[in-house]
Amino acid sequence: MTDEAHPTGDTGRRTRRRRMVALAVAAAALAGLALFYGIGAGAGKVAGDPACRPAVAAAERLKPLMRGEVGRVIPATSGLKLPDLAFKDAAGAPRRLADFRGTWLLVNLWATWCAPCRAEMPALDRLEGTLGGERFGVVAINIDTRNVERARAFLAETGANRLGFFADSSGQVLQDLRAIGRAVGLPTTLLIDPAGCEVAHLPGPAAWDGPEATALIAAAVAR
Repeated sequence: MTDEAHPTGDTGRRTRRRRMVALAVAAAALAGLALFYGIGAGAGKVAGDPACRPAVAAAERLKPLMRGEVGRVIPATSGLKLPDLAFKDAAGAPRRLADFRGTWLLVNLWATWCAPCRAEMPALDRLEGTLGGERFGVVAINIDTRNVERARAFLAETGANRLGFFADSSGQVLQDLRAIGRAVGLPTTLLIDPAGCEVAHLPGPAAWDGPEATALIAAAVAR
């Protein structure tokens, strides 16, 4: 071993000081990364909105019914409060998701250029006819950015005459849902409890008028 490998005196103290500074900088960098990426104590835990805990409990209760036609439905695992989506009704009047607070909702995003939406719309219409009322409703929001009349005609062509017409031509509804990791494609459907919290969501279509879907919704609304 050489003296360079074991520095002594002032040289040794300076070397040790440099090492300590380097370690401190490295520790600070790691702490910063931990905060940025969410690693460390509590990593991976999403507390969510406390007001949405009942929605998570409902999702757990409904899991056994998410099968068959609705087997791809994804139950909520954290308290996710939906943004107060803004759109317009058939008369062109402004509406918000909060207007429906107190009611179970199946919120569906669709567009006229979406082929699966065309197949799904009659099923949503029949679900509304079967279970729609004071405790539950289907809110199907068209997101075409132009030619709203074409969207109205689309509903008529598919025989969906029990669904209310709601539309957002601004694209904001889609952006708001994508900001929370929803609506990555169309159709997208969300089951929302009376407090405005997500119970489950489904990217893609489903036979919403089938026995398994009807059983799922009926069980949710029953409590």
